[in-house]
Amino acid sequence: MNVHVAELEKDPQLPRYVEHFQRLLERERVKREEFYRWLTPSTKAEFINGEVVMHSPSRRMHIVVLKQIFRIFDAYVECHGLGTVDVEKSLISLTRNDYEPDLCFWRAEVAAGFAPEQLQFPPPDLIVEVLSPSSVERDRAIKFDDYARHGVSEYWIVDPDAQEIEQYLLQDEAYVLQAKTGDGTLKSRVLAGLVFPARAAFDAEENAAALRSVRGG
Repeated sequence: MNVHVAELEKDPQLPRYVEHFQRLLERERVKREEFYRWLTPSTKAEFINGEVVMHSPSRRMHIVVLKQIFRIFDAYVECHGLGTVDVEKSLISLTRNDYEPDLCFWRAEVAAGFAPEQLQFPPPDLIVEVLSPSSVERDRAIKFDDYARHGVSEYWIVDPDAQEIEQYLLQDEAYVLQAKTGDGTLKSRVLAGLVFPARAAFDAEENAAALRSVRGG
């Protein structure tokens, strides 16, 4: 048990704290239900700690980098029948928050249960977030902790400005940095056997070569 929680259990003011958080969570519940009611497939928004976060248009470099990662992931997953890769518009509903990660992968046995009209999805097995000026704090803080606590086994943070990828693996409900590189390779634990050259995220020729390798061409 977290040491702060253990200390809180002994605090004489515990009932007051409980009442405060019950009221807070009830307000969040009402706002979250309202969020679900007005949310549509064309709306890009997240619900984080009781607040709706709307997304602005992405920079071109963000779009290109994400597309190049998706190409390789999607081809590899399809070739090996591993599951499903979605990009940008899948709403991940966790205990308290709802996120739209840039890229998600679910293993086949989970994805098989998805319905055509489904709008909310369970925690993926792997998430990739491409940093932008408006998202960097969330991607490295609240999302970093929340994804780990909900069992997302692998988390990649991609910096298109520095042209680097950070790969984190889940260990005891916390992420441990496995690799950080801009010109090396990353070996995915979730997508077993995938060796991803980091340059393939940032360079079109490297991407094409990696894609041919994945497809056996």
